[in-house]
Amino acid sequence: MLSDVEIAQAAQVEKITSAAAKLGLTEDDLEFYGKFKAKISADVWKRIEKNPDGKLILVTAITPTPAGEGKTTTSIGLADAFARL
Repeated sequence: MLSDVEIAQAAQVEKITSAAAKLGLTEDDLEFYGKFKAKISADVWKRIEKNPDGKLILVTAITPTPAGEGKTTTSIGLADAFARL
């Protein structure tokens, strides 16, 4: 079984601009934190809130085990599921 570090090193990371483009977001819609992560500007919500095809899903908490396990796995699972919506 691969360690977490080995899995991370083997991952093919996609630039955040490419992922954002799949959602119809431009670079102006993002607040960058490097090449691979960003926050979406609050102004985007104003632009899409009346979109009839838009969906809002609020995730209010992710509860890890006492050892702190599960946060990343849950986040990746949610991202994969949201991509299918």
